[in-house]
Amino acid sequence: MLLVVDVGNTNTVLGVYDDDKLIKSWRITTGNNRTSDETGILIHSLLDNSDVLAENVNDVIISSVVPNIMYSLVQGIRKYFNIEPMIVGSGMKTGIKIRQDNPKAVGADRIVNLVAAKELYGGPAIVIDYGTANTFDVLGRDSEFVTGFISPGIQICSDALYRKAAKLPKVEIRKPESIVTKNTVGSIQAGLVFGHIGQSIYIINELKKELNIPDAKVIATGGLAKVIDPDGEIFDILNPVLTLEGLRILYNKNKK
Repeated sequence: MLLVVDVGNTNTVLGVYDDDKLIKSWRITTGNNRTSDETGILIHSLLDNSDVLAENVNDVIISSVVPNIMYSLVQGIRKYFNIEPMIVGSGMKTGIKIRQDNPKAVGADRIVNLVAAKELYGGPAIVIDYGTANTFDVLGRDSEFVTGFISPGIQICSDALYRKAAKLPKVEIRKPESIVTKNTVGSIQAGLVFGHIGQSIYIINELKKELNIPDAKVIATGGLAKVIDPDGEIFDILNPVLTLEGLRILYNKNKK
């Protein structure tokens, strides 16, 4: 079995594949202060307390945008699984042509998402990941990374309001039933969610127009994607495990 690990700034998502089938996944807080023992024991216990036994895992692949966590994560896997994990990075076979000034600076998670989009759905495509930051990346017809950019995520915006505005409360991130609200909590929720919905629609339309890709598929993933488009009106495809799928595909492309 293959254990895939996607380390994000806020959460780490793990999944176990039996061949090409995802049989279990977990979402945990990304802990910068965990030791290698804590990390290894945590992952081991997640597996052993599910239908998957840790002893059945024989390969691991990791994608991370948090360098500080990598030592404890890699050491924990080595110690508690006796496996040398594959790390997503430069030099891997991806099948994606990265047309950027500095290809090595492109986040591993973004490359993984593009790999999954290419293999599962084909290009052209606009791949949007709603997480700590929102990433908008374009996969061209010839499997090239055409362009991409990053904007603050919904949770970051919500936290900033709470920290910087003395009287504004911390709110749950959810889409109000109407844009017409009658209280402070509703006003914040409407501003956050409808603001990001408007941002998403504008960016999608502009990318399709400027790059002349009107037929591009819009593929969304990330923990907050469902909040943006609960009724399936904006995205062509909503795949909450797109990054995990990309890790599986990358592992198969690069295993010895």
